[in-house]
Amino acid sequence: MTTSAVQERYSAAAHEREAALCCPVDYDPRYLAAIPPEVIERDYGCGDPSRFVAAGETVLDLGSGGGKICFIASQVVGDRGRVIGVDRNRDMLALARRNAPMVAGAIGYANVDFRCGSIQYLALDLEAVERWLAANPVRTREDLVALEAEQARLRREQPLIATDSIDVVVSNCVLNLVEDVHRPALFSELHRVVKTGGRVAISDIVCDEDVPEHLRSDPSLWSGCISGAFREDRFLRAFADAGFHGVQLVKRDERPWRVVEGTEFRSVTVVAYKGKAGPCREGNHAVLYPGPWSEVRDDDGHVFARGERVAVCAKTYRLLTAAPYRAQIVGLPPHQQIPEHEQAPFSCAGQRLRSPHETKNAPMPADYRTAQDCCEPGACC
Repeated sequence: MTTSAVQERYSAAAHEREAALCCPVDYDPRYLAAIPPEVIERDYGCGDPSRFVAAGETVLDLGSGGGKICFIASQVVGDRGRVIGVDRNRDMLALARRNAPMVAGAIGYANVDFRCGSIQYLALDLEAVERWLAANPVRTREDLVALEAEQARLRREQPLIATDSIDVVVSNCVLNLVEDVHRPALFSELHRVVKTGGRVAISDIVCDEDVPEHLRSDPSLWSGCISGAFREDRFLRAFADAGFHGVQLVKRDERPWRVVEGTEFRSVTVVAYKGKAGPCREGNHAVLYPGPWSEVRDDDGHVFARGERVAVCAKTYRLLTAAPYRAQIVGLPPHQQIPEHEQAPFSCAGQRLRSPHETKNAPMPADYRTAQDCCEPGACC
């Protein structure tokens, strides 16, 4: 019921603006001039994830609707970048596709591609399925088996969005429209399509407490981005559970967009990164947390007490000295680099400090003795 309600409401909203479907959002006016008025008027969102896109990147917009975020991102990434919009609503896709040539003409290049698919199953091209069905209608159980086999082939051989192909995934007030049963697949797909070192920037509506069941079963409230809202803490946890790290609320509206029966619904934007996977190797790296908290803990359970040289593996060092941590962590590279092929396994279980001699910045004198050398019975250290 909720799926059909979403489809019907957004099909109507593609033809006539519906103010109840969006929150007030300030977009960079530099990028709006090239976008036709009907796209701007029929845009429904709660944030601007395009602010977290960079030049030259490949961007995927989930639930791209009329294409506004795609058209903004296309100007940010420039002619060396690429933008893919995914939506399954026919009317919204038609709106975006007919305006794409006009945007391309205004900015001087065409780098946006709109595709038909469900955001929780990004490997399946729904228009390819439709073409197959036109020639192979399903009338029997055998026909249904053949359809399932064709869908599996399409996912495997002609995926709508390939694995590890996207620099940054953006979405604007769409994830909350996905039914609960499909949400694990949604976050799994987010992680699958992003390149290692890439990220997601998701604007959506969250709530401060569980939504009562009678509100969740209301099709109008669901399609209006209310009753399907994620509880705020669970929304953040879903990114971490999917394998992302550095999950951060980069924008959180202080005042709620709506209050329904005492439950607050507000807009947030979350940025999260992919790159935790991989072996832990000993490279003699350390990091130092300078404060102001007495200690902090990362997504893998490492605890960093203020001012201590904590030993970390080469992978953790790479993660913590890049976005979004680098402004909060001091990286202490090894005094003597260990080639990757010579690095021994590193156990990230427990916690240990790194001896200063392993991270000295300056050359050590020939008679320098390690902490292990001097700290013998009777030594004064």
